[in-house]
Amino acid sequence: MVNIDNVYQKVLAIANKEQRGYITPQEFNLFADQAQMSIFEQYFYDLSQFSRIPGNNTDYADAVTNLEQKISEFELYNIEFTIANAYGDVLLDSVSDMYRLGHIRVVYDNGPRFVLASKVSLKELTTYAAAPLIRNNKKSPYYTKYKKQIKVYPYPIPPKDKVYISYVRKPSKAFWGYNVVGESALHDPSKSNNFELHISEENDLVIKILSLAGISMKDAVLYQAAEQQDSKNTQQQKQ
Repeated sequence: MVNIDNVYQKVLAIANKEQRGYITPQEFNLFADQAQMSIFEQYFYDLSQFSRIPGNNTDYADAVTNLEQKISEFELYNIEFTIANAYGDVLLDSVSDMYRLGHIRVVYDNGPRFVLASKVSLKELTTYAAAPLIRNNKKSPYYTKYKKQIKVYPYPIPPKDKVYISYVRKPSKAFWGYNVVGESALHDPSKSNNFELHISEENDLVIKILSLAGISMKDAVLYQAAEQQDSKNTQQQKQ
C-alpha cells in the first residue's frame, strides 16, 4: 500500500521545482485515481506479454511472478452469488468493484463439493443446448456471460443449488483527504484513502500524476519533467 500523502508531497515538490504552480487537492485526487487504474490495468497487459515469451528466461519468469503477486492482492475467491431465478441467471451488476471475472463454481443438490463451470461463448451455446447429455450434465456445468450477468447450465435452482464466483476487484479509489485551515489544505489521514498498489509503485504513481497534470493543464514543461523522472527511474532500475 502506498501512502497517498507521500505521493502528493512529491508531486507538489516536483511541480514547485519546475515553477509550474500549485496542483490543488481536487486536481490531485482526480489524477490519482486515473494513475492508479492505469498502473493496475498495465499489470494484465504486461502479464499477457511476458507469458507469451517462449523459453525459461529467469528475468521473464521473475517478472511474471511479481505481476501475479501484485494481482493476487485483488483476487477474491468463491464468493457466493444469488441465483436470480429458475433459469440459472446470476446478476453481476451489484458488484461495483469487479474488474475481471474468474472461475465459476457450482454446487448442485446440496452436494459436498464444488464443480467448476466452463465458459461457453454465445455463438457456441446453440451447439451445447442441442446436446441433451451436455445440457443436463451436472458434473460438467457451463456458463455464458452477457454484459452484467451470467447464465449457468444446467440451471441451478436455489436453495439446494449455489453459485460461487472468483474475480479480480478494482483498487479502491485513492483520495487525499484534508481540512481547510485559513487558506491552506492540511492533510487529514482520517479522511484519506491510500493507494492500494504495491509500495514499489510509489514513484510510478508520482510520474503518472505529473504527466496527467501536464496534459490537463496543457503544460509541456510539467509533462516533460515527469518523462525525465520516468527515464531516470528506469536507468536506475537497470543498474
